[in-house]
Amino acid sequence: MDTTKKSSHIGRKISRIRELRGMKQEALAFELGVSQQTVSSMEGKETIESSLLKQVAEILGVTPEAIENFSEEAVFNIINNTYNNSSSDSSTLIASSANYLPTFHTTEKLVELYERLLQAERDKIAYLERLLEANN
Repeated sequence: MDTTKKSSHIGRKISRIRELRGMKQEALAFELGVSQQTVSSMEGKETIESSLLKQVAEILGVTPEAIENFSEEAVFNIINNTYNNSSSDSSTLIASSANYLPTFHTTEKLVELYERLLQAERDKIAYLERLLEANN
């Protein structure tokens, strides 16, 4: 029996959490202010700096510890335990689905995203105005 501990590949964990959250590399790159290629490179690394991990975690809506301790097996166990349809009828699935309450409000998330995008556009406009003034 092999008792060696598997190495923790932070980049792969970030990639999986990003995918589970329905976020593309481009969106994460935009939020970080880097290119998509930089995100791709980061997701290929086994370790990343703690300050970058903290930024990524905030964008993904999790803690840095959640990324470090992420386990796909645990996610599937939670899903299997939540939606256990081993009985002959679907009453267990229906009951567990009815009790599912997301921990976020989609409307609030949309408003938050819109406000961040709007602020980014305002920042771009201010930057371009400063460039125009500097050239005149």
